[in-house]
Amino acid sequence: MTLATRFAPSPTGPLHLGHAYSAILAHDFAKSKNGQFLLRIEDIDRSRSRPEWETQIYDDLHWLGLSWPEPVLCQSTRTAVYDAVLDDLWSRELLYPCSCNRKDIANAASAPQEGAPLLGPDGIIYPGTCRTRWKQQGSSGKPRPLDVPLRLDMATAVEQAKSLFQNDNNTASFQEIGEGPSAESGGVRFTQAEMLETVGDVVLSRRDMGTSYHLSVVLDDAAQKVTHVVRGRDLFEATRIHVLLQALLNLPTPIYLHHRLIRDQAGNRLAKRDDARAIAKFREEGATPEDIRAMVGL
Repeated sequence: MTLATRFAPSPTGPLHLGHAYSAILAHDFAKSKNGQFLLRIEDIDRSRSRPEWETQIYDDLHWLGLSWPEPVLCQSTRTAVYDAVLDDLWSRELLYPCSCNRKDIANAASAPQEGAPLLGPDGIIYPGTCRTRWKQQGSSGKPRPLDVPLRLDMATAVEQAKSLFQNDNNTASFQEIGEGPSAESGGVRFTQAEMLETVGDVVLSRRDMGTSYHLSVVLDDAAQKVTHVVRGRDLFEATRIHVLLQALLNLPTPIYLHHRLIRDQAGNRLAKRDDARAIAKFREEGATPEDIRAMVGL
């Protein structure tokens, strides 16, 4: 199988230096291994995605000297795929509808009997309010609701993914490689208990998107035959969710590289609202692609 990496930005604002670092790192890694660099547009958030930002992504990446096969995969063309998988997960009683808003979750998670709320990859770990209610009502044979978010019943998911936790310690793992030729590589291990206690019931379908980042990224990486996922360290904790979903959906698990984050002088990681560090602005001011590489330490 050909080694393949990908860069998957959302067209919701300008690319900044952090995006440049991630894209160049993925591109150069693939080329160094005679592999393939792929581009994907993650535009499931239709309310915020804009065609002009998508065009800007192509312009910025081409200016940086990156190239990729055409056509580019856009998530907005894959809603039928996401729906089919959600139907499958629903039929296996792995999903349940959740009507809680952020305030409800915060209040329930911080109730006196619960103590301080625990934080997971998606923020406050869901306390299971709607899961308990749904199981009491019984879900068998009911159609998948389309007008509310759907959460993954993590306890049921872990039970159905027994093949993932194959050793006596109920421990699963994924392969992680480091940045640079001298970086250490190895397996990252996690347990069933950690999935229940430090991840919880994550959302797999949102009312306004029809899917979620966790579900779409797993399905899209498999569809594009991505062998090495290069992305920021801020997504390291979410990788456990993705590995679990890959097991549940019988999909291959890529090798992961979670790179350092590019930060401003105050130590804050860059965001799209930080236009002062947008690639397009540096271009306008006369910077070269080599200047951008130097700015991000490449």
